Amino acid sequence: MARLPRFVISGQPQHVILRGNDRTDIFRADADYHFYLEKLRSACAKHGCDIHAYVLMTNHVHLLITPSAEQSLSKTIQMLGRYYVQYYNRRYQRTGTLWEGRYKATLIDTATYLLICMRYLELNPVRAGMVSHPSEYPWSSYQHNALGRPDELVTPYLEYRRLGKTDEERQGAYRQLFKQHLPEHRVSEIRDSTNKAWVLGSERFKQQIQKQLERRVVPEARGGDRKSEQFRINRV
Repeated sequence: MARLPRFVISGQPQHVILRGNDRTDIFRADADYHFYLEKLRSACAKHGCDIHAYVLMTNHVHLLITPSAEQSLSKTIQMLGRYYVQYYNRRYQRTGTLWEGRYKATLIDTATYLLICMRYLELNPVRAGMVSHPSEYPWSSYQHNALGRPDELVTPYLEYRRLGKTDEERQGAYRQLFKQHLPEHRVSEIRDSTNKAWVLGSERFKQQIQKQLERRVVPEARGGDRKSEQFRINRV
């Protein structure tokens, strides 16, 4: 069965995951991270994507990214992947694919989930036990969004800008968000929606996207209400 095209709406952020093939490392040295970020900036500039948050883990990458046109995201990922595979294979004297199939992505309801997704991304190194606080990890957007470190790759989204009137106010308010526990059900929601390519948002947002794209945006419910007459009829 042919795979359905991904949900893409110009100007609507997406959470994207790219994994190394067989979960193997795609970054081995600082130079690898630097090269990847450089090519990510180039690809976004050429094809019209804005990055709001990111984290580069040893064997996968998370991006919170907004495409400006329908093909912007796919072209950005294709260009980035091509450059990085060539670099990586040459540097480590290897051949063949580096990525685990197609990238995973989910459309984000910004009003409800944008800041939650930013925290989810930037807390990845903490959940992995690599650092005790996101400020200690050098390969994410946290130091820019929370501490003001210059990062030309990051473009603040509206929900982030609303955190304060100045950069200092926004950074302070953003740091406060990390003092709150990120509920496990939110973590599971983000993971499931991204890995299964369903829309992440409120019911109203999902209905709006489904109507706009004329496609299902959530999986069909399994089974049925065992107390309902219709369910009993359908079993016969």
